[in-house]
Amino acid sequence: MAIKSEYNKIQPYLTKDGSQIKELMHPKIHGNQRQSLAEACIPIGSKTLLHKHKISEELYHIKSGRGLMTHGDEKFEVTTGDTIYIPPGTPHRIQNTGKEILKILCCCSPPYSRNDTKLMVEQKSKGE
Repeated sequence: MAIKSEYNKIQPYLTKDGSQIKELMHPKIHGNQRQSLAEACIPIGSKTLLHKHKISEELYHIKSGRGLMTHGDEKFEVTTGDTIYIPPGTPHRIQNTGKEILKILCCCSPPYSRNDTKLMVEQKSKGE
């Protein structure tokens, strides 16, 4: 049996990290089994909260826009077409540095779970 979701019928919600999400495919909603796929929208000038996942690995695929990705101790620019692998336990966040909404496809395996998301305490550097 095919499982299909319809984009225009999906209601967005805010995740623990502060991004607006549309669950395009999630086991708790659609009945698939081992992964989830969502679209995250980050408004201009905004960023997600620094967080990590204990068991889920993630793939971020940049659908549109530009951003600054924090991935562990690294920071790097991302743009339309880029894909980033985020292993379990890796602190990460993304900031919209562009002039349009930053849209990201987020694939999680095992599927996204709010309980698997741990917000990180950020250290302020001197002078902040």
